[in-house]
Amino acid sequence: MKRHILLLLTAFVLALALAACGGSEPAAEAPADEAPTAEAPADEAQAPAEEAPAEESAELACTDELGCVEVAPGDPIRIASSLVVSGPNTELGLDSQYGVEIALDFREEVLGHSLELQPEDDGCSAEGGQTSATKIVSDPSIVAMVGTSCSGAGVPAAKIITDAGYSMVSPSNTSPALTDPELHEAGYLRTAHNDNIQGRAMAEFAINELGVTKAAAIHDGDPYTEGLASVFAAAFEELGGEIVAFEAEAADATNVEPLLTTVAAAGPEMIYYPVFIPLGSLLTKTAKEIDALDGVILAGADGIQSPSFLEASGSDAEGMYVSGPDLGFENELYNTFLDTYMEKYGTEPTAPFHAHAFDATNMILDAIEAVAQQGPDGTLLIGRQALRDALFATSGMDGITGTITCDENGDCADPKIAVSQVQGEDFVPIWPQN
Repeated sequence: MKRHILLLLTAFVLALALAACGGSEPAAEAPADEAPTAEAPADEAQAPAEEAPAEESAELACTDELGCVEVAPGDPIRIASSLVVSGPNTELGLDSQYGVEIALDFREEVLGHSLELQPEDDGCSAEGGQTSATKIVSDPSIVAMVGTSCSGAGVPAAKIITDAGYSMVSPSNTSPALTDPELHEAGYLRTAHNDNIQGRAMAEFAINELGVTKAAAIHDGDPYTEGLASVFAAAFEELGGEIVAFEAEAADATNVEPLLTTVAAAGPEMIYYPVFIPLGSLLTKTAKEIDALDGVILAGADGIQSPSFLEASGSDAEGMYVSGPDLGFENELYNTFLDTYMEKYGTEPTAPFHAHAFDATNMILDAIEAVAQQGPDGTLLIGRQALRDALFATSGMDGITGTITCDENGDCADPKIAVSQVQGEDFVPIWPQN
């Protein structure tokens, strides 16, 4: 028995020795439904199976339904302007152009990118608006547009800009048609007042301040001039007055004596002609030559509120009235703006809409800053629909012209209308009396 136990112990010891020397044999595999018993090092266990490089995970992607503008590192953010910078109404457009340039100078950069302006000429005409807008939308690097100066240029430009997915903010279009819910283009906004306000204000001034009971109105068929004349006429009659004549004349007319003779025969106490400088000065000078208009009050609007009109009309403009935006802004920013305007361009403002152009530009820059995606290398991706939405969402913006808040049809102005009188060589505000 002892010998049998000794043999078993000897066999057991030999088996242990063989097991110790047999490490080269493969270990038995765990069943498929059992987890392996070995643990990976802690840093490997926490790492994902495949980790994208940091640059790829931060890559910008355009999901905007209207597409995006990409601004590469070191490149400027580019906006365009379409304003009348040639021809007889140049002072109107250049005045706004200077407002845009000063806004860009004051801002200097947005999200680390410098700012660049591409200026175009709207010609104060439908053809000019179409040509300039077509050129602008052919350049995918342009983010948005400030313009147009004239409502006649704004009508075709608004459609072209909108159809291309761009956005525009006008500093001086005032035609009611441009923000009419039935006619409004989705990419169009403005910081200028709506002439539904100006026309009524002039009618109230004529009746309540001047005591006029009979008036005539003249336009040139442009959306601005016809729209403003129509609003004035409707408000004048609503307030108890009588419109004795409502006439049209070509903007490039050279002889308006027959027209004014016809108007004079209707017996107006006042003639309101909200037209541009060439026709406005011709009507003013010719009216003084017609005996039947002696003593009849002459009045125009912001389309003639410039030094060129005073120079062309001379003493014949003395005493006439002109409606337009109230420029009695009482804020430190406007004082700084005016000092910069004089220093940079060597003149005082030449038209009424420089401040509106400044505000329009800052509206666009604020919207860019709000919606742009920014990559780690400084690349910007600006969605066109996102930008448009941000522009229409503008609310409570502190501008030179007041508090800027946009409605769903693109009217953003804090509208204030004044009436000035030509006294000597200046337009002197006389109403409302503050």
